[in-house]
Amino acid sequence: QVQLVESGGGLVQAGDSLRLSCENFGRTFSTYAMGWFRQAPGKEREFVAAISWNSLNARYTDSVKGRFIISRDNAKNMVYLQMANLEPADTAVYYCAAEQRQYTVVTAQAFKPGSWGQGTQVTVSS
Repeated sequence: QVQLVESGGGLVQAGDSLRLSCENFGRTFSTYAMGWFRQAPGKEREFVAAISWNSLNARYTDSVKGRFIISRDNAKNMVYLQMANLEPADTAVYYCAAEQRQYTVVTAQAFKPGSWGQGTQVTVSS
């Protein structure tokens, strides 16, 4: 397992943007696929996005396509989730996740994180 620390959550209004950040404290960040999950109150944790080790491949859940962008900076051991046009339905605790696997193509079904961050709250008011 590797330590992951998220930041950037907060309270915003519908239509606003927010960027989440996650630092991976492992020494071999480029060997990890990285992703984001979220859990709303009373619901199960769900996949949001994932990105391959070399940034050449990314996947998104349908509800965030066209609004969210996942990116990473291997030189800084960082992964980001840029969220735009936020909706109240996006309200959740967002978790950074890591799997030590160099996917050529990462998918929501294949991505099986072995490490999780502590979560950061995103609240979108209407």
